[in-house]
Amino acid sequence: MVRHLTSREDIRVWATARAGNPMIMDMPDIREDRRLLQITFGQHALNAERNEGSDVNPYGGWTLSSWDEWLDELEKQNLVIEVNDDPPGSLSKDFRLVSRSQGGAQTTDAARQPANITIQSPTPADRN
Repeated sequence: MVRHLTSREDIRVWATARAGNPMIMDMPDIREDRRLLQITFGQHALNAERNEGSDVNPYGGWTLSSWDEWLDELEKQNLVIEVNDDPPGSLSKDFRLVSRSQGGAQTTDAARQPANITIQSPTPADRN
């Protein structure tokens, strides 16, 4: 069964029970800068300052944040955390950030719209 976690305490308890740590990535956009939210679990938090792999962002990547900063941003973006009830004897780490105003039926703008950036190949003048 799906549950929507809206209270700060419920979100923090759910994540910390699974060794979760809040992370934020600032994404430049033409209209305004966007902040992407994520929760990392266990050892992955140790690599948060310079993440490895395909999620590396040329603008800085994920950074660990305080729960207060992360939860403030969650509320500012009008989001809630959607989780499933845990099967007996386990703690599932699966979650989604969904719109609070849509009753959890819609994914976030960040998931629907990739960052509006353009990457150009270097020119000969750039190489000098």
